[in-house]
Amino acid sequence: MKAEIHPTYVDTEVTCSCGNVFNTRSTVASGKIHVETCNVCHPFYTGKQRILDTGGRVARFQKKYAKVQAAKAEAGK
Repeated sequence: MKAEIHPTYVDTEVTCSCGNVFNTRSTVASGKIHVETCNVCHPFYTGKQRILDTGGRVARFQKKYAKVQAAKAEAGK
């Protein structure tokens, strides 16, 4: 096997845009990583996730294909 082919695995300080700082290990040479979201500010973890209202889409679909369903009912009689 070749010697010295693996990167150095160092302690790394991760800084989030929300201000949260934590330490981990990484192969980043500088030892510092800046991220936009972390477990403290990500909507999935905080529970402040926006739920999309899909009811309008279902209503539009049903309205669009109501004529098709009516035509099938008339043809079946």
